Formats: sequence, structure tokens, C-alpha cells
Amino acid sequence: MNAPPPRAPYFPEMAAHPAHSGQGVHGGPGTPNAPGTPGTPSAPAAPGTWPYGTGPAHPAPSWWQRNQRTLRGAALIVLLALCGLMILALVREQTGTRGLLVGFGLALFPVPLLLTAFRWLSATLPAPWRTHLFAFAWGACAATLVAILANGFATDWLASSVVVDSPKQADTLGATVIAPVVEESTKAVAILLLFLFRRRHFDSVVSGIAAAGITATGFAFTENILYLGTAYGEDSLLDPDSLSGSATAATFFIRIILAPFAHPLFTAFSGIAFGMVAAMPRRRRVLRWVVPFLGLFTAILLHAIWNGSASFKNLTFIAVYALFMIPVFAALTWLAIWSRQHELKVVRTTLPAYAAAGWFSEPEPWSLSSMRARSMARAMARRSHGPEAARTLAAYQHDATALALLRSRADNGATAPDFAAREHDLLQRLRTSRPLAAPPTTSAALTLSRPFVPPQWAGYPGR
Repeated sequence: MNAPPPRAPYFPEMAAHPAHSGQGVHGGPGTPNAPGTPGTPSAPAAPGTWPYGTGPAHPAPSWWQRNQRTLRGAALIVLLALCGLMILALVREQTGTRGLLVGFGLALFPVPLLLTAFRWLSATLPAPWRTHLFAFAWGACAATLVAILANGFATDWLASSVVVDSPKQADTLGATVIAPVVEESTKAVAILLLFLFRRRHFDSVVSGIAAAGITATGFAFTENILYLGTAYGEDSLLDPDSLSGSATAATFFIRIILAPFAHPLFTAFSGIAFGMVAAMPRRRRVLRWVVPFLGLFTAILLHAIWNGSASFKNLTFIAVYALFMIPVFAALTWLAIWSRQHELKVVRTTLPAYAAAGWFSEPEPWSLSSMRARSMARAMARRSHGPEAARTLAAYQHDATALALLRSRADNGATAPDFAAREHDLLQRLRTSRPLAAPPTTSAALTLSRPFVPPQWAGYPGR
């Protein structure tokens, strides 16, 4: 398991830093990393020390600087709450109170399953709950409100100016041409905001798919309330004799059973595009602008094909669903799982350099790159020291994954602007958690990785 450490990258902004007159984070003692010279992360420094010396003095922050994050968060919460109240009023006006309640209950069915799937996908390095809560709230409130108002205005304009003699054709044209553009654009705004303001939690294809999927799940939830509530209102008026004649049952089957993944599938392409840009070297400026538009265009195109198929009679909708939507869904699922496994592979190949410098024990990189070993380590910690120890270990695993991905992107030319500060912060957090987290992490690796015999630590028995 003594693999040679990888060659370290050369960072011009760090080579000129005073830290490299001594022992640097990436280079050996006393020498900076020059292009083509080998280097590994330095051995752990004293707790609480900053490897770059004393920084320049900064003026005291103003009141706005101290509180701007809190104020921005409060303004965002108020904005989303107002959008939610307006959505509630619009849906209630169209479906009635009983229709709203029935639609809410039926639309809730796929939400826990979809949220669990996207949280599982990002389990190697999950974003904070508040980040995904924002994504869901944006989709359910802000994006849906804009879409309802814009789609309604566009359909009315089509009916009055373009296809005056055919209101049904105006509805079809609006659903096929206008709605995909409006809805995918409004959902993509949430992804753009996370990309700009939560880059630490939006740095890969996996995080992009998860954020996009959760945003679209929120959008589909509110939209399903409207459709199911409207269908219930129709059934209340027509009083169908059987379930086969029920508009509510038909809507529930199509939107909840047959295609609950439709909106997440469309918007995932926008998330993939922004995830690719987050991991892309900054020198590729043209691609960094082109890729997001290609992702949004793909999402709009898929959405238009799906909506357009519903306007055709006979078996067109079923054919599009079986021969187009299911294969695209399968391909996207494969891409998501492959990307998740790729992140684990990055952990396995990047952390040995830090282990060689003393930040991890030799078996830990393997354990941290296996979801089974991670789960076993958390179970050991929970049995021996309680839930708080398991949470500490989970944070340790996430910090180690973030460190590996940060270093891997730098090795590939996509160095983060605050690379040195982020690496230092992650290493210090790992140092703090390591006394509790390292023994079960190592034990899990040696338990699952044959032919090694797991050692016995106090409180962490081997298998």
C-alpha cells in the first residue's frame, strides 16, 4: 500500500508567497514547487498555526460587512415566503380549498423519494441542508410563480394575436414552445445562484445534478398540486362513474406514477453544465460561457419534446415515453452514478499524498473512498461513543473528500482562487477531528480490505 506520492502542481500565485521560504503546504522543506519537481503536502503543523506567516492588517469591518450575509439570507427568505403565499392564493383560486388540499396530498407522494435519491447521490460530499432547502423552495415558490404568470400571459397573447381562431392550438403552442423556455430558465436561476454564491458546495457534476434535481422536484411539486387540484375539481363537477373515467386518477398516474422524474430529468442537464464549468480550468473562457447555454438548451429541448408529445393523439405520448424518455433517463442515471464513483476514485488516488505527509494513516484513503467502509466506520463510532461521534466522523469524511477534490482540480489546472486558504482550513478541521475519527476509519479499512487483519483499538473492535 506504499504508493509513491503524486507529483504536486505548480501554483504561480503560491510560488511567490513568503511561505515558500520555509516549509510550504505543497513543497518540501525550504523549497517551493517548481514545474516538474516532485512534491507532497507538508507534515502537520502545530495546531492553530497559519503556514503563510502574519498577513496584512485589515481595517475593522463596517456594520454592513458584518451583517450582509444575515441580511441577504433574511431578504431571500422573505422573497421566497411571499412567492409561496402568492402561489398558494393562485392555486386556491383555481382549484378551491378542497382541491388545493387534495392536490397537495397527492403531489407529496414522490417528493420524499426524489429528495432521498438526490441526497444519496451527493452523499460523498453533501451540500448543507439549507443549500438544498433553498433549491427546493426556489423551485416550489419563485420559479413556479414566474412560470405561471409568464405562461399565462404568453398563452393569452398567442390566443389574441397569433392563433385567434383556435384557443386549443394556442394552448398547445404555449405548452410546447413557451413553457419549456420559461420553466427551464426560471429553474436554472437557482442553479446559477448556487454556482455563484455557494461554489464550495457546487463544484462537480454530482453536486450540479443534485441541486438541479432538487430544484426541479420543488417545481414539479407545486405544479402537480395545481394539475391534481384542477382535475379533482373537474371530477367534482362531472362525478365520473368509475376510476377509469376520473381525471384525478389519470393525472395522478401520468404525473406521479409514470413520470415523476420528468422535471428533474430536464433540469439535470443545466446542473450538469454548471457542474462541468465549476471543475473546468479558468483559462477555457469560451467553454465556460458556452457549456451552460448548451445545458439549458438541452433541458428546453427535452421539455418541449415531452410537452409536445402530450398534444398528439393515439400512441405518440407512450412511444415518446418508452423510446425516448426512458433511455435518456437511464443514460442520465448512469452518468450520475459514474460521476459519484469517480469522486470516490479521486479520493482514493489523491489522499495518499497527504497520508505520506502524516495527515492520515496509510489505510485511511482506501476507507474514505468506500461508501461501505464509511458507513462501517460511522457505525463503529456510534456504538462506542454515541451519535455525536458518528456526526464528527461524518464531518471528517466530508472534509477529506473536499480536500481530495480541491487538490485534484488544482492538479488538473482548475485551481480555486482561495485554494491555499481552503486547503489550510480543511487540514486544520481534519486535525481537530482525527483523534476520534481516525481509529474507526482505519479499522474499517483493515476489516474490509483483505488480507489485512484488523487491529483492535480501544472502543473500536475489529470484525
